[in-house]
Amino acid sequence: MLASFDLRTQLADRTVLVTGGAGLIGSRITGLLRALGARPLSLCTLDAYPRPVYRDLFGIDPASPDVITGDVQDAELVRHLVRRSDYIVHAAALADVAACTREPMAALRTNITGTQVLLDAAAAGDRIRRFVLTSSASVYGNGSPDDWSSPCPELRTVRELLEAVYGRTPPRFHEQAPLRPLSVYANTKAWAETQTDLVLRPAGVSYAVVRYFSIYGEPQVVKPGSHSWVVAHFTARAARGLPLHLNGGGHQIRDLTHVDDAATATVRALVAPRAHQETVNVGTGIPTSVRKVAELVREHYPATTFLETPMPPGDPLGGYASTHRMTNVLEWRPTVSLADGVQRYARWLGTHPQAVPEQWPSPDDHPVGA
Repeated sequence: MLASFDLRTQLADRTVLVTGGAGLIGSRITGLLRALGARPLSLCTLDAYPRPVYRDLFGIDPASPDVITGDVQDAELVRHLVRRSDYIVHAAALADVAACTREPMAALRTNITGTQVLLDAAAAGDRIRRFVLTSSASVYGNGSPDDWSSPCPELRTVRELLEAVYGRTPPRFHEQAPLRPLSVYANTKAWAETQTDLVLRPAGVSYAVVRYFSIYGEPQVVKPGSHSWVVAHFTARAARGLPLHLNGGGHQIRDLTHVDDAATATVRALVAPRAHQETVNVGTGIPTSVRKVAELVREHYPATTFLETPMPPGDPLGGYASTHRMTNVLEWRPTVSLADGVQRYARWLGTHPQAVPEQWPSPDDHPVGA
């Protein structure tokens, strides 16, 4: 696809503040920005992982002058960094759904207060060319038909009869669909989307929102106590010779999007002319079952076995992205197929054995989302 704009021309010698710039997606964004000739400033607390993970797996040097260890809630620090910047990517968040549920006040501090601090700083200046908020497909709900279908009993009965014959049809999420956040994390993201418009539109600051679907890819690692990131979790378990748990048979749907594609989409949203005041899904538009992910992982670990487990409460049935607006606004499509992405991750894990957890806390510690 021939784009009407050139990333390097737009971003060369520009300073881009990337909050959460040391995380999985943020580090990929900063790497891409450097390759395009921009100067990224990474603001990150560096506490989501052990320090060796940042250094050895993410390639983050805390001593670099472009890596600022700090909190997005620090108004003075944020104002200072915003004054130095031409663009902002706001990727800092407590992004673990389970952690947000366990510690809602921590989620509110980072995802709500931190976002407001950054928005205030962006609105107060006159230098920011565009602010990109990274959001999540979780704002659409968990994919349950009762969340988005007609409440009419007759139509619900017809739907149930059709599903009995043909199986469940996963929903395709469109950007204009009503938001139905069903978790603390999703609610903070839905709030951030609305607040970005409320603060920046009157201030005349251009903004865009990117809604990530299920992001995966090296060097993603399994977090202790996290039940997300199905590719990393399944591959790590297979590498240890452990069975892969398939909740409810593994029929939940995900739109697995490689981290390289997510980073590219985000950087394109910084400068794409059509992205002004737009919200775009970032996904492949391909519905994939969790069972299919397990099968792809087993291709690289043939001795892997599957264990079907009950569907736990809160395990999202899922859906997939409508990508028409993304293709039109960003003038781009994802390039990494799921099969290639899983292969890349398995190869990476083979050369980074330290990324495989030594043990799982309990036999029931399996992914409930991704």
